[in-house]
Formats: sequence, C-alpha cells, structure tokens
Amino acid sequence: MPSYDAFLLVSFGGPERMEDVMPFLENVLRGRSVPPERVRAVAAHYERFSGVSPINAQNRALLEALGAEFARRGLRLPLYWGNRNWHPLLPDTVKRMADDGVSRALAFVTSAFSSYSSCGQYLEDIAKAREAVGERAPRIDKVRAFYNHPGFIEATTSRVREAFEKIPTGRRAAARLVFTAHSIPLSMAAGCAYVAQLEEACELVAGGAGRAEWELAYQSRSGAPHQPWLEPDLLDRIGALRAAGATDVVVSPLGFVSDHMEVRYDLDLEARGRAEELGLNLVRAGTAGSHPRFVSMVRELVEERQREAPERPALGTLGPLADVCPEGCCPAGAHRPGLGPR
Repeated sequence: MPSYDAFLLVSFGGPERMEDVMPFLENVLRGRSVPPERVRAVAAHYERFSGVSPINAQNRALLEALGAEFARRGLRLPLYWGNRNWHPLLPDTVKRMADDGVSRALAFVTSAFSSYSSCGQYLEDIAKAREAVGERAPRIDKVRAFYNHPGFIEATTSRVREAFEKIPTGRRAAARLVFTAHSIPLSMAAGCAYVAQLEEACELVAGGAGRAEWELAYQSRSGAPHQPWLEPDLLDRIGALRAAGATDVVVSPLGFVSDHMEVRYDLDLEARGRAEELGLNLVRAGTAGSHPRFVSMVRELVEERQREAPERPALGTLGPLADVCPEGCCPAGAHRPGLGPR
C-alpha cells in the first residue's frame, strides 16, 4: 500500500475582501469567454457581502477540526491546503510541500459528486500544479468520491433534521423537502453519473430524516441561455410548491460541502427572497461543513487508502467508487460552465 506523508485539502477558493473579487474572477474565467455584463453581475453578488466569500473560512474550520481529529486518532500527517482559484493557490502549496520534503500526499477535494467540474477539473489542476513545480513535486492521489459514504450522508441528514426542527410542530409533517445542487450542462451530465449520484444521496438523506417525499432541484446556472442545463430550477419549484398549497419548505444544498457564495447568495438571499414574496416559509439546511461526522469521514477515507485490505463503506445501491478514476471519466462535454459565484 502507498505510504503517504502529507494530507492536502483542495478547494475552489474565494475572495476575502473587495480588492480580491476581480482578480479572483479573472482566475475563474481564464480560458473562457464570458460577457462582461455577466462578470459585473457576479461581482455585484460579492459586493453584497463586502467581497468576502465564506468558503475560505469554512476550509480553515475544516482544517482545524481535521488537525484535532488526526491527532486524536494518531494519524501523523501534516496538513496542507491549496485552492484552484484563490490564495492559497494550489501551485504555491505544492511548491511548499516539495520544499518541505513531501514525497506522496493524499488529497481531499471539497466536492462529493462526480462530474467534470466537481472532479475531473480538480484532477487537471492538481496535475498542472505538479507540472509547475517540476520534478520535485510530490505525487498526489485523490480520495474517492464520497457522495454515498455514511459520514457524508449522516452529517447532511443531521443538518436536515435540524432544519425541520425550526418549523412549528403543527406544520412540520406537511413541510416539503427540496434538495439542491449546482446545475451543469446536459452535455456534461450525459457523460457522468452526477445525476444518479445526487438522486441516490437525496434518497439516503431523506430516508435518514424520516421524510418519504422529496425532490431535487438545481441552482446557480451560469451558461448561455440557449444551452440546455439540468432542471428544474429551484426558484421555479418554490413557486410551484406555493401554488400547490405548501406553507413550509426545507431546502438542503446537498450538492455543496460548505456554505460558500452560491449557497449564501442563491439560497439565503435569492431563494429566500422569492419565498417571502410568495408567503412561503423557507428554512435552509446547513451543509456538511465541519460537522463532526463529516470530519471523521475524511479521516476514515485517509485511513482507507493506507490499509492493505481496506473496508470501503458506502450506502445505497451504486457502491463505492474506484480510488482512481478510469481514463475518460467525467468529460467536460460540449459546453463548459461559464461563471457562477463561489
């Protein structure tokens, strides 16, 4: 079995002050053609939050929790953190790892599902970072996708239960449950198991929360209007639910690991605003974040890769994914996503 001498947290990254916003968006958009008005619109999202995306703070909290979890379980691995689009940037982190003498690291990517945007592109960026560092760069392996790992399901289920407890007892049974995930182009979805994995995770979380009925909607669409993307859109479903007589809805951003900008803006501002206009009580469930069960799951995934005959826990029917993605897995499709806030 491989002997790892470091742990690497890999995430999307986000600005932490107004001066960071445009340089961050330029990093996100490198190599893509996005209309200037779209860039300005997304920048305005960040202005609502003084230019601060919560994703970096969430990652710091996760790293702190992981440090304590690793120490408690005797897992002696230094922790590193590198982002795709903002500081600490992945190439800088990989260089620091090389300078520290790291030879082989295990990476955890803050995305639970399989698609080009949530898996394949991260692998490409890790490869580019290693190439930038050169021969000294450590080998970096990625843990398997964890959308159906008991730790992710249990942490998300806990957040959903907490959300339902915020609804008055007499209305709780009739409250609706809607899961959300980032929409992607249909051409991309056709080449991966993104939708199937989301549906299985939704079923598992809903069952754990004691909810027989649920639905999956999508948010944060960022492509050209003529390009077909995954639907239904969450805002459309909010209107339909209210029209059908619903008074309360719990929205669980199951497709997101942390409360970054797409959760804060698209759900906490936009979706909640639409619900208030319609007289619908919307309660947004938390993400896995640094939930203790999610933290212990990360440690379990690390230990899994260090064992000679590892247990590979997975719930549902799809089973655990391979440690190494097969060649050609999760292609980008005909259209890569344009720009969505993170």
